[in-house]
Amino acid sequence: MKEFGNYKLLIRESHIDSYGHVNNAVYLSLYEEARWEAITPRGFGFKDVHRMQQGPVILEVSIKFMKEIKLRETINIVSSMMDYEGKIGHMKQQMIKEDGTIASEAVFTFGLFDMQARKMILPTPEWKKACGLD
Repeated sequence: MKEFGNYKLLIRESHIDSYGHVNNAVYLSLYEEARWEAITPRGFGFKDVHRMQQGPVILEVSIKFMKEIKLRETINIVSSMMDYEGKIGHMKQQMIKEDGTIASEAVFTFGLFDMQARKMILPTPEWKKACGLD
């Protein structure tokens, strides 16, 4: 696996549910935020996606919740490329607490989507760079 993103953030009040820990639906939003933070500086931000008419699309996700994350904890989201064959790639993202404990882990199946042709396409050189595959 090749790490291509590392995103540190503070858990805020809007992330918390009535049990006092991160809401399960929020995990997906935080993982997505970390992915955008990884690919944007590599030339594949929101404006680039619309200019090129090509962007990432999630096809499947498997997520594990291992340890609760509470209000005002700082976590680090590590994004790693597992594989990318043909049009389909797999990436692992982990939420890691300050003590090194893995709180959550998700595996995403994804690809590159042509917004005009409305179909999956092979990864372009720009997309490979954004994913850390260069």
